[in-house]
Order: sequence, then structure tokens, then C-alpha cells
Amino acid sequence: MRILLPGLFLCTALYAQQADLILHHGKIVTVDPQFRIADAIAIRGDRILAVGRYNEVSKLAGPATTHLDLHGKTVLPGLMDSHSHAFEASIYEFDHEIPDMETIADVLRYIRSRAAVTKPGDWIVLTQVFVTRLRDQRFPTRAELDAAAPQNPVYFGTGPDASVNSLALKVSGIDKNFQITDGKPGRIERDPSGEPTGILRSCSRLVKIQSGERQPTDQDRRDRLKMLLADYNSVGITSISERDLGDAGVEAYRYLRDAGELTCRTYVMYSVDAQMPMDWIEARMLKAARSPLHVYNNMLWVRGTKSYMDGGMLTGSAFMLQPWGISKVYSIDDPNYRGMRYIEAGKLYQMARFALQHDLQFTAHSVGDGAVQGMIDAYEEVNNDFAVRPGRPCITHANFQSAEMIRKMKDLGIVVDLQPDWLWLDGATLQKQFGNQRTRYFQPYKSLFEAGVPVGGGSDHMQKIGSFRSINPYNPFLGMWITLTRQPRWTDQPLHPEQRITREQAIRLYTINNAYLTFGEKEKGSLEAAKLADLIVLDRDILTCPVDEIKAIQVERTYLGGKLLYERSH
Repeated sequence: MRILLPGLFLCTALYAQQADLILHHGKIVTVDPQFRIADAIAIRGDRILAVGRYNEVSKLAGPATTHLDLHGKTVLPGLMDSHSHAFEASIYEFDHEIPDMETIADVLRYIRSRAAVTKPGDWIVLTQVFVTRLRDQRFPTRAELDAAAPQNPVYFGTGPDASVNSLALKVSGIDKNFQITDGKPGRIERDPSGEPTGILRSCSRLVKIQSGERQPTDQDRRDRLKMLLADYNSVGITSISERDLGDAGVEAYRYLRDAGELTCRTYVMYSVDAQMPMDWIEARMLKAARSPLHVYNNMLWVRGTKSYMDGGMLTGSAFMLQPWGISKVYSIDDPNYRGMRYIEAGKLYQMARFALQHDLQFTAHSVGDGAVQGMIDAYEEVNNDFAVRPGRPCITHANFQSAEMIRKMKDLGIVVDLQPDWLWLDGATLQKQFGNQRTRYFQPYKSLFEAGVPVGGGSDHMQKIGSFRSINPYNPFLGMWITLTRQPRWTDQPLHPEQRITREQAIRLYTINNAYLTFGEKEKGSLEAAKLADLIVLDRDILTCPVDEIKAIQVERTYLGGKLLYERSH
């Protein structure tokens, strides 16, 4: 174990002032460059005044200073989620609760229950129940959806792909003769006779859904968002990156910030539809670049743009360098099928160049190795015009990589945003589909750390409130445990254990690394003098407890800027 941090490290600008709060007799994990451990920390206002030994830190106390004895508890910097869709996730169950589903039978039971309370002709919509996470490991068929809801059009959406019933196809005008003519990506799966099977890849825009569910007001959305952010705080999250946020979401966050009700520091990647013409895309990017919210603010910062480069690995549409292979799980029968690429090379270069030129971090959803390679190629081309490293160009998801890709990421200064939950939830299916060799560089955390590629950990939280029941789970300690064990569920074999990382690296993944990904490493991500006083107190020592206990760690207290936001009830 590391020795106690020697001496006193303090903020000289605040030295003349006395501490408002001193936490002492704890194990303060600073996550500074040396990963030093202290036993006391002093806070003044929203900043850290000093970190070090208690006999030194205590000298900063005054008559109004509050002292909190930690009784040996471990303290970490506030945790950060590099990839959240909190605004949309918070409203997912606004109309009614959605049960957990592990099988096709569960899916069909839910659809029958909705059909029983829904008027004939009204749509039944279920999204983000991924086929890789169903024990049956397949889409529900058109016939099964027909039987479950014969009088209602049904949309079973899973990422960018969907399975729909006959009435949904009919209402949407998708028949044997239908062709996609709008020039946008999409694939309609058909049986040997040419009839649509009901499986639609990356073309949900063609489905004419009209939801009959109760719709939230702006106030409802703000209230639900506050509720979710409070739950984030309860698991130690003090900063998030909203990836793919539209205008309504930006306005909701602005409202909460101005009202003093925003409890997570929020970094925004503004949504940009890559299927639109370049003049529209440039106007959209300029809207972000010229927004008052583009000026740095440690609570809300519109700093980047997000688009979509390919489909999903959970649904069989990620863009791969080699064919997917025939698959019952993903309903793939074309031996040459490689997935879906949404942005051609020339346009991707133009988009990345324009964003980086206008002080906007650029990223795109890029799951397959073909998509990741395409992103690297685009950044490399822009780098011929001007250095991209200062703009910290990003690749989002980057699940499938290679040693050469990692080398180029390092050379160009590319940062990556990964989601460990997918390894746990989907690793067994991916191993079965792609085999040992093609998964060798699936979420290669150790290789990225060793190469010096900045990598951050996130959840891609999409629906539901609740850190373990959500889609995807946003409990950061679960994410850390996954990177330490690489143990997929439904199997007793780890997925490439040589890519496991250390506890120190797992903590960095959710703290200082995520701060770097969002240009915030000088303000947060470690417990150092003059930085923001975002910190959490844990119920056990994450550095020494049995590894399987890490996913069960509870947060005792969460502070944001020195203010107590959450305290666990016992």
C-alpha cells in the first residue's frame, strides 16, 4: 500500500482563509499523478483548500469550521460518466413502468398486457430490449408480434434496428414492392418470396408511429431529470457527458442550472444528424459554437457534437472490417453482410474538420472496427490540414479495435469513450458470434492504458431510473468491477483476461480520465488543492476489499463543490 501523502498540499490563493469543512481520519485517494493517499482534506467554498496529513490540515480550521471524522472511510473524487442520455432516460417510464425482460416470452407477455389496455389501432412501442440480452438471443418474429397484439401495430425497437408486426408494416406502407428512396441508410429484411420479415435495420424513420401514451410537459421533464440526477448522485456520480442532446434537452439543463437545481456537472455533445446536407450540418454546428452555453461553465458546457457512424453490435448492424457471418441471433443470412456505415469518408472528413475548426469536440457513435477505422482515417486526413490533438477528437464506443488502430489513436491524440457494461451483458454472445480472435481487441482497456490513449468509462444509460435496473446500468462500481474481471454473465469464462486493468486504472477511468475527455482535468477528476470539491465517501475500501465486493460498494456521502448532495440512510 502506498505511504501517506507527506506534508501539506494547499491552495495558496485560499490559504489566508479558513476552511469551511475538514474531513479527517480517512483514506483520501487523491488520484493525482502519483495516486497518493492522504488522511485529511480541507474545503473552502466550492474548492479544495488543502489535502494532506491531519496534523497539518487541521491548522486551517477556524471557529466556524465543520469537522467530520471519517473513521477510516475511503474517499474518492466525484465519479464521472462519459456517456449518458439522462434527459431521455429519465422520461422513459413516465406513462407506465416497464418490467425487466430476459426472454421472448417476457417481451410477448408485456405486449399482450399493453394490448389489453390500449385501443385497437393504437401503437404499442417497446424500445431498447436488446436481442443479445434475451436468453433466446433472437428478435421476436412478425408472427409472434401479430399473435400478441393482432389489433395493434407493434414496434419492438432495439438500438437502430427493429422488429415490427404485420399491422405496423401495413400502416407504414412497407410491403413486397416497397423500396427505400430517401437516400438514407436502411435495410428491410425479406423472406425468399420478397415479403418483409418485419426486421428493419436502421430505418425506423419509415415506421409511422403515433404513440397513444401520456406525454410529459416541460415541467414533467425537468422534474424527472432532477429525479434521475439525484439517483446519479446516490451512486457517486457528480459529472456526466450528455452524448447526443437536442435543443429541448439543452434548454432543460439550462433551466435547472439557472434555478440552482442542477446536481451533476454536465458536458454536452450536441446532436447533429449526419444524414442532412452539409450546409444544414454546418449551420447546426455553428449554433452550438455560437451558443452562450459554449462559453466554459463548470456546471453546464456545450462543447461538442455527436453523430452516428454505424449501427449497433447489440442488433447486428455495427460496421465491421470483415463480414458478420450467418447468424440466427441477429437474423443475418447474407454471408457478405458487414453491417451499416452511415457517413461516407468525404463527408465525415468535412464534418470533423468543420467541428474542430470551430472549437467543437467531434465524435460519432462508432461500434464496429470498420467504423472505428473510418473515424481514425477522417481524423488523420484533417490532421494533414491542422493538428487535431488540441481538439481531443473522440471516438464513441470504439468496441472493436486493433493494435494498429490504438497506435494511430495515440499518435493523433484521439480520445475514446467506452462502456464496460456491454462486456458484461453481451460478451458471451459476442464471443459466440465472432470467436476468440475477433474479440481480442474488444474493449481493450489494458492496451489503451499502456499505449497512453485517454480512455473514459461510461454507461450509455438510455432508459429507466435505477443504477442496476436501467438500460444500460449506470452504477460506476459495476463498471469498474467489469474492467477488473472481464467476466461476462451467462458464462464462467472471462473475455480476454489479458486486457484486465488494475484498481488504480479502473478508478482513473471514472475520474481523471473522464475529466480529460471533457477538457476538465485542471478543474476536477482528482482531489488536489484549488480543484472543485467534488468527492464521495465509500462504505468500504475499494483498494483492498475482495474484487467481487467492488460492484456492491455503497456511497455514504456525495459532495458537489463542497455541498453535501446525498447522505445514505442507515
